[in-house]
Order: sequence, then structure tokens, then C-alpha cells
Amino acid sequence: MQPYTTHTSIAAAMNRSNVDTDQIIPKQFLKKVERTGFGIHLFNDWRYLDDGSDNSEFELNQPAVQGAKILVAGDNFGCGSSREHAPWAIADYGFNTVISTSFADIFFNNCFKNGILPIKVTTDQLAALFAELEAHPGSQFSVDLKTQTVTTAAGLIIEFEVDQFRKHSLLEGLDDIGWTLQHEEKITAFEQQQKQALPWLWPNA
Repeated sequence: MQPYTTHTSIAAAMNRSNVDTDQIIPKQFLKKVERTGFGIHLFNDWRYLDDGSDNSEFELNQPAVQGAKILVAGDNFGCGSSREHAPWAIADYGFNTVISTSFADIFFNNCFKNGILPIKVTTDQLAALFAELEAHPGSQFSVDLKTQTVTTAAGLIIEFEVDQFRKHSLLEGLDDIGWTLQHEEKITAFEQQQKQALPWLWPNA
């Protein structure tokens, strides 16, 4: 997982509420257990027409937001089923930040485990972000995880809260496995003690 520090990027607006995980990554694409290869199917039913061509009306297909790494979304983003493929698809597409007023709990937690920073803002703050992006499509935002701030091209500065353990994990680029491996020496020492004290638990050792 790549460390998350400060990111300046085009911000893409998706002013839709209650975007669920089946809209983020439809169920027919949940056929792999790898985390890669899902970005092409992100928002599939909105992003493509029936013939497979790009839907020119869809927000993320607009030329001004190509390459965006920050997604500004409506209320209750990531609701629905608990599929971890949803943050996989978001990350594989290229987004590392999602800003909304609220997230479904499971999706919110899964974001941190996959290197995505979900930022909660107030209703007024979200409205201001949407207004700026509507007036100036392709505007860039800067997200500083260390100072916990979002700064827009127009100069709006928004402070956000983040759990300190999750903040540390993102700054260091540590998922659950990476965090556990920091304690590999202690784990190995414990296993060696267990093998000596309780050898019947380790028949193949």
C-alpha cells in the first residue's frame, strides 16, 4: 500500500446521494480475489452505454476531470452490501480520496484498509465544494493528511477529523498485514517459545 501524505489533484464531482456498492462495482464483476483489474468496471452501469461505449453524460467521463484522484460525492456514499471490491475498484481507477458528508460504516472502514482516505465534511462544506467544481470543472484540491486539511483552488480550507491509528497507517502505507509484520520478530519469538513449551501444537515443526 502506498503511503498517503499530501496529494494535489483534480477533483471530480459526483453529486448523487446513496451511491451503493452495487453501483460502484456491479455484482457481475466480482469474479476475482485480486485487488487489481476492477477500475475499468467502476460505475459500470452509469459509465458505459449498452453498446459498451462511453456515456458522454456521465460525470467521470467529462474531459475536465480525467486523471482525478479526489472524488467528491453525495451523502451516504458506499451504502449497500459489504463487498470490499468497491474500494478496490475506486483505488484501481485512480482515486485515493473520497469526500462526502457520510459513508456506510463497512465501506468507510474498508477504504482505510485499501489506501483510500474517506473525508467527512458538513452539509454546508460539501455544498461549497460542489459549487466550486460546478463553476470551475477540473479544479484541483490539495489534501494534507498530516495537517488534516483540504484546500481548494479558490482558497477554501476545510479541516477534517481522522482516527489517529488510521492516520498513522495511511501515512506509513500500512494495511492490516503490513502493520502486523512490523511485529514479526515478536511473533517469531512467541512461536519459538510455544514450540518448546507445547510441542504437540506444532506436529510439523
